[in-house]
Amino acid sequence: MTETKLNYIGPIPKLLTFERDRPAWWRRIPVAAILVIALPTLLAAIYYLLIASPRYVSETQFIVRAAGQSTPSTIGVALQGIGIAPTQTDAFAVHEYITSRDALRELSRRYDLPAILGPRGADAFSRYPRPWEDRSNEGLHEGFQRFVTVGYDSTTGISTLRVEAFRARDAQALTESLLSGGEQLINRMNERSSADAVAQAQQAREEARARLAGAQQQLTAFRNREQIIDPQLVARESSQLIGGLQAQVAGLRAERAQVAAEAPNSPQLPTFDSRIRAYEQQIEIERSRMAGTSSSLAPMISVYEDLALARELADRELTQATAAVITAEQEARRQKLYLDRVVSPSLPDEPAQPKRWLAVLTVLASSLLAYGIGWLIWAGVREHRQD
Repeated sequence: MTETKLNYIGPIPKLLTFERDRPAWWRRIPVAAILVIALPTLLAAIYYLLIASPRYVSETQFIVRAAGQSTPSTIGVALQGIGIAPTQTDAFAVHEYITSRDALRELSRRYDLPAILGPRGADAFSRYPRPWEDRSNEGLHEGFQRFVTVGYDSTTGISTLRVEAFRARDAQALTESLLSGGEQLINRMNERSSADAVAQAQQAREEARARLAGAQQQLTAFRNREQIIDPQLVARESSQLIGGLQAQVAGLRAERAQVAAEAPNSPQLPTFDSRIRAYEQQIEIERSRMAGTSSSLAPMISVYEDLALARELADRELTQATAAVITAEQEARRQKLYLDRVVSPSLPDEPAQPKRWLAVLTVLASSLLAYGIGWLIWAGVREHRQD
């Protein structure tokens, strides 16, 4: 008789299959991924989507140019594209002023900046001051930089100013004030440049005018002292007089010679001789007046020529200095800078900042990138240890 065999038909016990329970999906996520990716993205989403206060952005565009500056050519645009801009860097002075403490000081005189930049209801991380900032002038300047952005397009030479605020009117008012401050800066630069350029030319003109006046005074004193207006004119008159006397002497000598030839004992001969001697004495007197003594005209003419030459040189110098002043004024007007508004400060009708979803996606992408880099580094280190 055979023995009865019993076969078990049913599920195999788990202990005999050596299978383990699979953990839940959230337990299979690495802790590092939670800390590096999930947590920052969650915090960013909570802040930007629920907490961050909306901010209005007012924008304006302007250009700083010289009076004679024309539109750049194709080559000029190409050179500006590689950083070679001839005159458009003047706009950078306005940029520096907009973000400077001087501009902040002017705004503080007009507006209550702490109340504008930190109104009630604004979140702690957007307003001024933030939890780690203090309410000092330095802290206000550092905090103000977060609300102001100024940029420059080297191709067109146009500058763009953007100002953020928690109210649209405040953003527009601050933008208008900063732009007005930039215009005043350009005006001050023009005044100083024009004053420096013209002042030197005007000083040279005044010096030339003083030298001309001094030369004229010396010439007038000489004329009063010598009682002669123009010694050269007197010398010319004396020369003409001597020439006339010499002509008379020559005529008398000719007449005497004729009379002596016809009548050697003529009683007219002594008369001719006395007249000739008188004329010759007068000629000697006139010659002595012209030269030969210290009181003659020759030394006077020398002094007069020096004084007249000095006056003429001073007059030429004054003419050149006056022309230099006119040229300096024209050059100053030609180099005068202007701040032209391309776009007036806008009044925003809806908040433009923060860009909430873009900010959350940026945090997510940055976290993924950081996690990926960290994972690659850790995998390389672990592989190196196994080798």
